[in-house]
Amino acid sequence: MIFGQDKQELRQMYIDAWQKSRAGEILSPLEAQIAQVIADHPEYHSMLTSSILEEEFTPERGVTNPFLHMGLHLAIREQIATDRPAGIAGILSRLRHKTGNPHTAEHQALDCLAETLWEAQRENVLPDENAYLERLQML
Repeated sequence: MIFGQDKQELRQMYIDAWQKSRAGEILSPLEAQIAQVIADHPEYHSMLTSSILEEEFTPERGVTNPFLHMGLHLAIREQIATDRPAGIAGILSRLRHKTGNPHTAEHQALDCLAETLWEAQRENVLPDENAYLERLQML
């Protein structure tokens, strides 16, 4: 597994990639992807310190989990790069053209991905790729 299961480790990976990027250090391909997603979200820049390692982002607090949000961006970008599920690259290309903004298109796709993952988790099954693609095509 690329990230492991420890949320602090995962969060530290984001913090480290961002710090290295800002310092002009050489980044691994994964770090470069993470740093780009962070760069696309200036609202999270000030949060990326060691104090966020223990932070809880629960729905009751009404605060978006920045790591979940950025992780979904990474997932969408990986799906586009690999065209998995099959056809997603074309769907997202059309959505980017329609919105005129790749980031806006990703945000719309994120909602579809999050809903698909939530359903799979609730039902304790694998995510339904067909339902996911149908949601994306309706955008």
